[in-house]
Amino acid sequence: MALFDFPLPELRTYQLSRPEPAGFDDFWSGTLAAARRAALPPKLVEVATPLKGVTTFDVTFTGYAGQPIRAWLNRPSAADGPLPVAVEFIGYGGGRGLPIDWLTWSSAGYAHLIMDTRGQGGGWRGGDTPDPDDHGAGPSTPGFLTRGVLAPETFYYRRLITDAVRAVETAAELPGVDASRLVVTGKSQGGALALAAGGLAPGLVSAVVAGVPFLCDIQRAVTITDSFPYAEVVKFLRANPQAAQRTLDTLDHVDAVHFARRITAPAILSAALMDDVCPPSGVFAAYNAIDAQKEIEVYPWDDHAGGRSFFDTTALEFVDDRLS
Repeated sequence: MALFDFPLPELRTYQLSRPEPAGFDDFWSGTLAAARRAALPPKLVEVATPLKGVTTFDVTFTGYAGQPIRAWLNRPSAADGPLPVAVEFIGYGGGRGLPIDWLTWSSAGYAHLIMDTRGQGGGWRGGDTPDPDDHGAGPSTPGFLTRGVLAPETFYYRRLITDAVRAVETAAELPGVDASRLVVTGKSQGGALALAAGGLAPGLVSAVVAGVPFLCDIQRAVTITDSFPYAEVVKFLRANPQAAQRTLDTLDHVDAVHFARRITAPAILSAALMDDVCPPSGVFAAYNAIDAQKEIEVYPWDDHAGGRSFFDTTALEFVDDRLS
């Protein structure tokens, strides 16, 4: 993919000019309050794996509307004392897979909670969490970006973002965890969820890591890229043009730029200038909205890989420095 978005000097100053939806804070505070009222204590069951340096627990906690969400918890086996904790969210279409898929943060000395993604896990890594609310919410194209999109209350991402905040709240209460050193992290869809959790649970989150985040400046993204998942919205509106305003309003309720404005913890993001899946203008719109200590790593020659292990290394150094 060649360069297709704004030139880098313009990206560095690009701002989302569109205001957030009316009642945005009330919508999210009400949604989260309902989830907390329905919450149950998490269940942790230690599982046997071939890993010698990592102890793994199968975790079930309650997310949106008290519905059960699965997760893995990996801990360095030889660790002593309360550990910093990283809560990781997964990219579009993927599930939690196997514990062996997630060794970076535990290898760096963190307790590592990997949240499964409700209803996903059929694209590139298996998942174990159904989406009980995925019924009767109106038409949608294949995928998740238009499921229930005709109203914010029925939209799939309302449920998933609530799960992400509840994962943070759960991680802060796990045994053997230092809740004052809590990181949210992810790439693509996972990066969007990290921004959302950082903005909706600012008192709990100590650092935010968001690699090439999805759901940023969604209304621009759907007009400048033909790639999926954003192409799901275009396909849906081509078939349902009368629903355009309702659809765009719903999408605005989950735009990660609005959550980024509420982040108070140090944050590091990555942007790839040849990324046609999550266009760099959206990433910079989120980055420029953050009013906290922040850094952005720019990869001029990368597509949606977004810096790969180069970014992982830089992000770990960034977080270690801030938490210490």
